Amino acid sequence: MAHKAPGKHYREGISIMQLADMFPNEESAAKWFEDVRWPNEGDRHCPHCGSFNTMRKENRKPMPFRCRDCRSFFSVRQGSVMEHSRIPLRKWVFAIYLEMTSLKGVSSMKLHRDIDVTQKTAWFMLQRIREAWAGEAKELFEGPVEVDETYVGGKVKNMSNKQRKARKEAGIGRGPSGKTVVVGIKDRDTNHVAAKVVTSTDAPTLQGFVEGHTAPDAKVYSDEAAAYKGIDRDHEWVNHSVSEYVREQAHTNGMESFWAMLKRAYNGVYHHISPQHLHRYVAEFAGRHNIREQDTMSQMHTVVALMVGKRLMYRDLVS
Repeated sequence: MAHKAPGKHYREGISIMQLADMFPNEESAAKWFEDVRWPNEGDRHCPHCGSFNTMRKENRKPMPFRCRDCRSFFSVRQGSVMEHSRIPLRKWVFAIYLEMTSLKGVSSMKLHRDIDVTQKTAWFMLQRIREAWAGEAKELFEGPVEVDETYVGGKVKNMSNKQRKARKEAGIGRGPSGKTVVVGIKDRDTNHVAAKVVTSTDAPTLQGFVEGHTAPDAKVYSDEAAAYKGIDRDHEWVNHSVSEYVREQAHTNGMESFWAMLKRAYNGVYHHISPQHLHRYVAEFAGRHNIREQDTMSQMHTVVALMVGKRLMYRDLVS
């Protein structure tokens, strides 16, 4: 963009007007998806049998490609989270753009207005985009790293009397009780983050997460939580209970900054995230954080590439 705004102005961004010029019709969007998925003509292969012996049939829409071996027709949608989707590819482009350029994400209510689909369809599209980050390759951080956990869920004071009664009958107290636990780790060298929804904050869970994401010689910084004591890493911590938040290099400010972004999205954009779907939001926020230095088009390319090989059925979402 010509005008350099504050923030990450060194990134090459794209305005919504530029995006509309780049994708004026469905054909331009289809070509972009095809170029991202199959950069070279020889890269295109059949999603049914894996054969590279394919051809384009111009008069065959919406399945413009044919496999000469298994004789199946296919499109760029197949073998990705967009498979069986009837939403125009041009709307998928705009949905991916809006989700990647919004630091706190996009609500399904806003997306349904912006691209003219139903709210139910917008919600399903966003969940499919988030599914692209599922199973992303685990990165071993060299360190130093910061590890911290947070609790996601509604406040007790905002719950209905029926919900409070149910919590009381279940023996759930105040504070973080009944909320969903998310643990995260940040590499200070690369600024990359990994985060995961967990069911417990005990030592095997938290230490296993840290050791599974760090090199053996990585330096680990955490708070004073007892679950981190005895971890098989060079470990130092700060004592938040006595208002100690920074001691030389020992702090978890970077990880807490990531939690702040997630919480602002929870409160200001989504207002509620079901524990059933929270892992997708967490994975997406971590993935988007890790590619935030890339140009906008590069970010969109990354998401489309990650969408390949993933499937998410609506019945699985609502079951």
